[in-house]
Amino acid sequence: MVKLLSLIALCVAFCALTPSLTFASPAPSVGSIAPDFTLTSQEGTPVSLKDYRGKWVVLYFYPKDFTSGCTIEAHNFQRDLAQYQQKNVVILGVSVDTADSHKQFCTKEGLNFKLLADTDHKVSSTYDSLMTYKDMTLAARHTFIINPEGKIVKVYTDVNPNQHSTEVLAALAELQK
Repeated sequence: MVKLLSLIALCVAFCALTPSLTFASPAPSVGSIAPDFTLTSQEGTPVSLKDYRGKWVVLYFYPKDFTSGCTIEAHNFQRDLAQYQQKNVVILGVSVDTADSHKQFCTKEGLNFKLLADTDHKVSSTYDSLMTYKDMTLAARHTFIINPEGKIVKVYTDVNPNQHSTEVLAALAELQK
């Protein structure tokens, strides 16, 4: 009995010392409802995923404004923006950069779609899209295609920024049949 009480006391002490112990949730998968969020856009206004119900959404996470791969990826989405709009698709880019950084990036690169600031990393974490690079926490290059009902219908975790927009448009053509 003394050993059992000691074991219980040890368990209670461990739990008291680790109140913030959390377990990472897996990325939302195909078939699941996309977790809702509200983030600030480059225009300084709040943007919620739920505001886009009834439209297709390409939710793409990218590491950092003004870097080569991220600039290429953004330029390709911008280049193809009219095709996305014809398909009733909204592009939402997310990184851990600030809204001001996004504003400067959009101005410099001529981007006309929403870039959202996830400065506290909560949305990137919810979508299992965080990585560490050279002691910096950045959004990982992941993309989620969300249908008009809010369901995730395609997930990309191995993204080549050079061809990603073309790849997403091809997937949308199949998904919208």
